[in-house]
Amino acid sequence: MTFTNPSQERIFDILRTAKRIAVVGLSNKPDRTSYRVAANLQDYGYEIIPVNPVLAGQEILGETVYAQLADIPGEIDIVDVFRRSEFLAEVAEEFVKTEAKVFWAQLGLESQAAADILTAAQRENTIMNRCIDIELRLLHEGTQKEG
Repeated sequence: MTFTNPSQERIFDILRTAKRIAVVGLSNKPDRTSYRVAANLQDYGYEIIPVNPVLAGQEILGETVYAQLADIPGEIDIVDVFRRSEFLAEVAEEFVKTEAKVFWAQLGLESQAAADILTAAQRENTIMNRCIDIELRLLHEGTQKEG
């Protein structure tokens, strides 16, 4: 079965209820997209949890970096992935071993293999090829227009 993202309203619901976001592949370089998006997530009030095995034990944006998702204590609402598409299946395998609620692959990233892994594990909250930062802007623009 071909992967399809949830509805726009479902994506907004996910963003409204999430509090903790693990950012897989977060760079410590401020010019990188992953760093800028993670900083913006903090500005929106989310707790970010950096995941990068090369930088494990260090800090990025004031938060301790973990080597893998399984090392993170507590609940994870969203796993936001900044790894190339060919690595998404590997991240999906790691994701299904946790209680994390939503698998989110950033804009330009898609993998049917990852989608198949997530579906087989009955992990239905999967978003791919969407930028969490753009979606948050859309959500907040819509909220301002309504309010």
